[in-house]
Amino acid sequence: MKEWTSPDSLLGEFLADPAHLPLDLATSVAGCARALGLGATVVYLADLQQRQLSALNAVASPQPVDGSVAGDSYRTQTIRLDEGPHGVTLWLPLIDGAERLGVMSVRAPATDPLTERRARTLATVCAMMITSKRAYKDTFVRHSRTESMELPAEMMRAYLPPRTIGTRCVVSTAVLEPAYEIGGDAFDHALSEDTLHAAVLDATGHNLASGLTTVVALAACRNARRTGADLLDLAEAVDSALTMWLPDLFCTAVLCRLNLTTGVLRWVNCGHPPPLLIRDGRVLDGALERRANLPMGFPAQLVPGRRHAYETALQPGDRVLLYTDGIIEARTAEGQELGVERFAEYVIDAGATGELAPETLRRLIHSFLDANDYRISDDATILLFEWRPPALGT
Repeated sequence: MKEWTSPDSLLGEFLADPAHLPLDLATSVAGCARALGLGATVVYLADLQQRQLSALNAVASPQPVDGSVAGDSYRTQTIRLDEGPHGVTLWLPLIDGAERLGVMSVRAPATDPLTERRARTLATVCAMMITSKRAYKDTFVRHSRTESMELPAEMMRAYLPPRTIGTRCVVSTAVLEPAYEIGGDAFDHALSEDTLHAAVLDATGHNLASGLTTVVALAACRNARRTGADLLDLAEAVDSALTMWLPDLFCTAVLCRLNLTTGVLRWVNCGHPPPLLIRDGRVLDGALERRANLPMGFPAQLVPGRRHAYETALQPGDRVLLYTDGIIEARTAEGQELGVERFAEYVIDAGATGELAPETLRRLIHSFLDANDYRISDDATILLFEWRPPALGT
């Protein structure tokens, strides 16, 4: 008598079989779904601007992020059910740690706890597959773009970290616009054992040289950070790199370090707009405004002494917003500039719904891109991080 094997065991056997490794993602996911006893499954990836979810299966239609059940699953990072005459479609978010990759649809005659558990397992496996392959799979890249990308943007995006990173006590998320034409803007964030490292950078100009300036600055900053350098040493490392390789070019930046245990935030402002501190749904006026240092890239003999680092203590739930001047310099058709105060109002409106940080930032940037009043004419980068330590005693 043949021994019965559970679908969960079949999934393990499927994943352990080397013969399945070369398969494309859609085929692999279909095989996993069969092993789990699930119905037709389709993977959708979010585009760069997080407006559309494109199916890897060419037969399935794209789904809008706003105004669809699929998009609702993506925005809220929760499972959603869509009941029809022929059964139920489960929509599940595809999440790599804290980063939203897209969604997955799973057909089933009906839903029950076991079906949902297996669908969640498949979504987890699928997210890991995407993360492990997207660095060299152009298929994923094509499905995340809705238009052609210019060369400076192509170069810059190759050096950017994931859009969102996080742990149980912190999340950091960022957006860049114009998505396909960025020149000198960039963001960076990374995690160590007890620290979040975050930065936004803005090189002069809007061309390939600007992008190269920012790429060199990013590389120098990361190189120093990974050797345990102090926050001020990071800026000096960028000074040295730019002076040596790209003299006469410079960039502004805000470099931050957040202690995840204590909530102490340290930052260095190198000729950049000051960060905003958001607490209890409002922007605290001037909370992180300090005297700015010179931009990075100036020869040592032109910098009067070391730069200044600043420090403050965050409260649980605080959000810090870093941004480049392309946002606050957005203008109306009549030439009126947005400015920091009006920008703060947009920030408050975007966060008023109490959504997760990545969705708050998506709504914030779209409020500019879709507005009929203010228009962004330069690179615009926004990075938002939130400190949310576990409650005492939990």
